[in-house]
Amino acid sequence: MKKISLIICDLTKLDDVENAINEIQSKHTFLDGIFINAGLGYASERVETEDGMDSHFQINYLSHFMLTLNLLSLLEKSQSGGRVIFNVTEGGEIFWNDIQMINKWGYEDGIHQAMAAKRMFLVKLHDLYKNKHNSKISFIGFQIPKTVWSNQINIVPAYMRMMAILLKLFGRFITIEECGEMMAPLFTEYQEESFKKSGKFITLKDDEFVEIKEDMQILNKQLQEKMWKISPDLCADEKTNQISESLFRLEQVDK
Repeated sequence: MKKISLIICDLTKLDDVENAINEIQSKHTFLDGIFINAGLGYASERVETEDGMDSHFQINYLSHFMLTLNLLSLLEKSQSGGRVIFNVTEGGEIFWNDIQMINKWGYEDGIHQAMAAKRMFLVKLHDLYKNKHNSKISFIGFQIPKTVWSNQINIVPAYMRMMAILLKLFGRFITIEECGEMMAPLFTEYQEESFKKSGKFITLKDDEFVEIKEDMQILNKQLQEKMWKISPDLCADEKTNQISESLFRLEQVDK
């Protein structure tokens, strides 16, 4: 008999993320995989979270950073190999002098910046773990080849909604169930196959997983390290900071 465990978390609140982490850790002794997906799309104006950050940056990246780091210990205990699959898209740049986009905001720029940060994060995690003794975790960035139809359509302006409905009729949208079918092999394939994809940015084309060429700024190790150092400070969470520092120390030993 299969069991479903539901844990509700508001990613606009880092305290909520911490509570969700504690609840997951109290209910589970291991995890085989996690899909890092939740995100904010359209917004008519910049909304600041109670933690003082741009909501797109916090929801689409920072909360993912905090959640993932704190679940690594459970993923390491997986007998079949832990998998972290990140829902990511191409493009984006980091606004280093205005990460919270106070001076110049746009929802598309906000989405793309968070996606760039998340791709930096997964590449950095892969690099940190690939030389770790008996590592059992793979980190994969997956771009869904078609747009998933979701309830977010209800919050967009009328003209955008009409365009989306027309695009849906022409097959440009897929259901959440179809998305799950596309991704299922990433969670069920043999560990060796999963390791081959680790650290890569992929999508599905003609029923095969293919690699997407990554932007050079994402692969820049100095920029990865810069984002890595910023992120735990913004989380302002002791456990997240400890995990971050321990992984960073591991990297220094490997060097």
